[in-house]
Amino acid sequence: MAGTGGRPRTGPKMTTLTSLRGKSEVVHARRTESQDVHCIKALVRNHTEKIFGRMNVIYLLEKTNLAITLCNEKEEIMAHAAFLDYPNWNVAKQDEWETVFHDLEGASACTPLNTLFLHLFVTVEEYAVGCCKEIISTTFKAVPELHFIYLLIPAHMNLGPTLKTVFEPVGCLPCLTFEEDFAVFVCLRQNYCPRLYIRKARLEDYDDLMPIFLLRDTTLQEIYGEYFLAELIASQDEENHTVVCEDGGIAVGLMSVCSQVNMKMLHRCFDLRTFHGLCRPHPDDVLKPSLQTEEKTSSHAVQKSESDESEPTALPEDSQVEAVKEDGLCQLPDDVAPAEASGDPPDDLKEAETESTISEASPSVRDDGDGDSRTAPPAPLPVGRDEDFHPVYRGASAAFCIQLFCIDEKHETRSLDFMQFVFSLFPEKDYCIISVPHLVPEFILIQNFVRVVPFSNCTLDQELYIFHRAGLLKSIHIRPAKTSDTPAVEKLIKTLVLNKSILDDLKRFNEARRDPDGTPVQAFVAEVLGQIVGISVIRNEMDIEYIRAHYNIEDFIYFSHHQREEHGHLHHFALNPIFKHYSKYFLKEILRLSFKSCLYYPVYPLSREGKFQNPSTHSLTSALHYMVPVRPRRQIVYPLEKLGINAPSKEVSKDQLKYALNHTNRKLMLEPKVTINARIVVVGASNVGISFLETLIFCPHLKFNNLILISIHGLPGKNLLGSETRRFLANDHCFNDEDYALMALYSWVNVVVGKMTAIDRAAKYVMVSKGKKVPYDHLVLCTGQQYQVPCPTGADISKLLTNRETSSKMRYTGPVPSNLFTLNDDEDCLSFTNWLKDNFIDSGGNVIVYGNTIDIYTTVETLLSLGINGSRIHIVQPPLSSNITCLNNYAVEKAIQETLEMADVTVYHDALLAQWNEGNHPDPITCASFTTPTKPFKIQCSAFISFYEKNVDFETFKALNDACLVYDGRLVIDTNFHTNDVTIRAAGPLTKFSSRYYANEWTHSRFSSKEIGFQLAAAMLSIFDPTLDPAIECMWDLDKLIPIYKGAKVQGGCLPGGYHYLHIAKPGIPTPLEVQITQPNFGVQVITGKAKKGNYFRIHINQYHLVETITCFSKKPFPVSNYICLFGQHEQVLNNLCTRYNEGLITDLYSVFVWKMPSATDFLKRKVASTVLMYDSWLGES
Repeated sequence: MAGTGGRPRTGPKMTTLTSLRGKSEVVHARRTESQDVHCIKALVRNHTEKIFGRMNVIYLLEKTNLAITLCNEKEEIMAHAAFLDYPNWNVAKQDEWETVFHDLEGASACTPLNTLFLHLFVTVEEYAVGCCKEIISTTFKAVPELHFIYLLIPAHMNLGPTLKTVFEPVGCLPCLTFEEDFAVFVCLRQNYCPRLYIRKARLEDYDDLMPIFLLRDTTLQEIYGEYFLAELIASQDEENHTVVCEDGGIAVGLMSVCSQVNMKMLHRCFDLRTFHGLCRPHPDDVLKPSLQTEEKTSSHAVQKSESDESEPTALPEDSQVEAVKEDGLCQLPDDVAPAEASGDPPDDLKEAETESTISEASPSVRDDGDGDSRTAPPAPLPVGRDEDFHPVYRGASAAFCIQLFCIDEKHETRSLDFMQFVFSLFPEKDYCIISVPHLVPEFILIQNFVRVVPFSNCTLDQELYIFHRAGLLKSIHIRPAKTSDTPAVEKLIKTLVLNKSILDDLKRFNEARRDPDGTPVQAFVAEVLGQIVGISVIRNEMDIEYIRAHYNIEDFIYFSHHQREEHGHLHHFALNPIFKHYSKYFLKEILRLSFKSCLYYPVYPLSREGKFQNPSTHSLTSALHYMVPVRPRRQIVYPLEKLGINAPSKEVSKDQLKYALNHTNRKLMLEPKVTINARIVVVGASNVGISFLETLIFCPHLKFNNLILISIHGLPGKNLLGSETRRFLANDHCFNDEDYALMALYSWVNVVVGKMTAIDRAAKYVMVSKGKKVPYDHLVLCTGQQYQVPCPTGADISKLLTNRETSSKMRYTGPVPSNLFTLNDDEDCLSFTNWLKDNFIDSGGNVIVYGNTIDIYTTVETLLSLGINGSRIHIVQPPLSSNITCLNNYAVEKAIQETLEMADVTVYHDALLAQWNEGNHPDPITCASFTTPTKPFKIQCSAFISFYEKNVDFETFKALNDACLVYDGRLVIDTNFHTNDVTIRAAGPLTKFSSRYYANEWTHSRFSSKEIGFQLAAAMLSIFDPTLDPAIECMWDLDKLIPIYKGAKVQGGCLPGGYHYLHIAKPGIPTPLEVQITQPNFGVQVITGKAKKGNYFRIHINQYHLVETITCFSKKPFPVSNYICLFGQHEQVLNNLCTRYNEGLITDLYSVFVWKMPSATDFLKRKVASTVLMYDSWLGES
């Protein structure tokens, strides 16, 4: 129901079948799954093979377009059917069956769009007839475009009593390979799920329709009264119409339409340039900004998703790369000049009275980096892309709107039947629009519409969808491209950025059918009534071994059942936006005509300038929504030089530019996705936030349109920073640049560059710096904690004060000195590196590193590597808040201390910052004075780096506090991540659990940020994912225990002396290592090497013989990802590590885990060890 709420979550629809003996069975239909194969095979009988032929069921399911299984209440399989888009028994090639079938009497109306072929049907004999009818009915409901289901059997065979009840004979066809004819049977939609009869509504329809409305929602009745529907029907006039659909003389659905549309509001809130503002072209239209406006487009703060190349705003927008944004795909006919655009339909479409065109004045698709720079700092807006500019349309409205829509759930798949009738009511209108609240699930009707992208300043709590009159055409035809298509294709894509690349590939296909290197090329066009409306180019996937090794492609296919030549690589895909709802059909036809079963589409990472790093990048594709993102596999780090001929093949182990992989196959072509328009706003690009977004976008059956990230520097991971910049801060090994490239978050997430300054809980929006409002339906706060500017105590060291006589618990509110740096992320490190090169390295002066975290050591090592003399570096460590040091390992700390002494780095202990510049103006800092437990001191300096303590940023705290969110040192949450506002969740170091749990020390900062983000996403998915059971809130008396997460906490970096450090530990409240060892249930520790020699390796194995802690301290680099996978493993899996260590067989753990993991003659242990190295983390392949 448009604008009144969504459909409630329901389980599978149940149907009762009755056998000839009078027994009944309740069944439901679902998509066939791979684990059904065994049961399906058990249902195969002798007559099944005679009718359908002998077949491999697994292979058939891999190539089927639609497979449906009926199950009873015990989930026992009652029946199964497999449908493909070409006939069985080899009566015709899969790309030529149309011509064969058109010679059959009564089959001339079948097309690839409206036809499927039954390749297998098996059932329990007792309920055979009922199961057959139920599957056929389910198939027609699942595929609204489907009108014919054909079945071919050998002519001499009897169809059987079951299939005879649903199939009618058509004729016979010869076979290509056998000297035998085959009988053709057909099942028609009209017998099971016919088109609905549409007519004008009458008052007597009230009694039929009102129960349908009340079942869905009672809001309208509460607002407008009990008889609002009768009043709506009675008030029809030339501008307002109400129509109903009826089945068997009973009204089962209603649609109210109106020609009065608030165009000013739509133009103000939505970017309608692709559709010329839903208006007729007018000479006074203002489609581009004036010169004065263009000069203002020097920079912008909103980064955009890859999904909208031509949109001027970042949020909220359609998170897919779609040709709807590729303006200009709808071209004017040749005889209409751009300046004279009148909106008249092309000659070849006038007969159908269903097509009008979009003015050629629409802006073109910009270059990949133009306005779409998803890196920091933001790229300037290109000319004509000012986010403040809104086109002005002065022509007459060309749209009418759907005010109210509701239909019985049983007939919902026939919703589109309304459209032809309502368009006939407004012959002068070309567009039908409908708006729905963000939280309403996408129902079947609007799945055929095009979603419109709002402007960034839009606060309208509605999504806008558009349907063009030409979208009713069913004559779309997909075929291989021809040379004569080139002018039409050139006209179609002339505004696209990579139009030259597409035309070059088209020319290559027409001339040679392959690339110069021999790779086959195939090009296909979509044609409607003789007009080219789409183009796609694919190649054979030549890198399939690399894909299989690096991506979890077998989550979606059984690889062994696909020939190498059946894997295709999608390079280009562009489709006229008014035919966007045919995108999946276009893909399905590409697979059929090209004899492919799988398609792959890579998304390469962006560079710092917003350009794709791959110079031969693919064009953006409107098909991305119909593909699924594929998770990358964790890769084993092999010692290739030692393995020699035993190393993996170069195709698998080659080092190439990483990319995010998207995939589709025949099985997915008719698989629906659940579209979620809820505005999910994530504040903070922390590891928790990135993990949360990663989990959402890798849900293959869900599509989130409004994922929005608010971040000071945008998305991380694509800045191509130098290695010296990366080394300033310690690494928690949650994500690296390779991980970000493999995710391609910019394809799915809209990014707002800025800082949260306020939250309006009543209006549900976040205020970002520079006054931008970001509306939300669900807000996720994961800003974390950052190093803050230290506040001097103000102690006058001339009075010889000590730490006891000072107070340091204050927040600094003065001006921040220009040479004081707090390094919190890569951008801070980059800025600091540039400042060092420009102002410090070649000049004199000291640098003070203030703090007592591991970051002081990684920063000092980086400073030394930049060529700064150790005598210029002063480490000042304030008093510890506990008796636990940042490394918590005396051997490692002593080795670092000796290294610092050798490098002439001065270290001060237990010192508090007293004053800058002796209490004078602090900018710039020239000296800093400190107090200690004994004697104060002063250091002259040219730079001051603070790692004193992390805390919640003050502006973030103020925003939370002003929003009346409960804050007690940190933002207070419950065990389900909720704050005191049900629509606001929070996670990560920003938070703490409510005091009622009596667990103040157990905060999210004790656990793996990656795991926290995953669990946060899992908690929210229960709201959106219909395949999951809805979340059940814990009762007050049960919600008393906080969750304990099990993922390892990892810390690493490069420490002074060039030492490579890694520490992997079980999450928990830290205690001194010396205290841990004295505990009776400590377990054992295996230590090899010496920290001073740079070959230290320590493994702690707990009382349950599980690896609990790993510490590496080495002069040589080591495979960190391999070692992380050892966490939590049983020591016997590690080839009885403890036993062999006690026997003196292990003297160097590095060599054990790199080279000598299993015994050379023990195959079983070698297999287990291989499993260990391939073991994925908690967020892995499970």
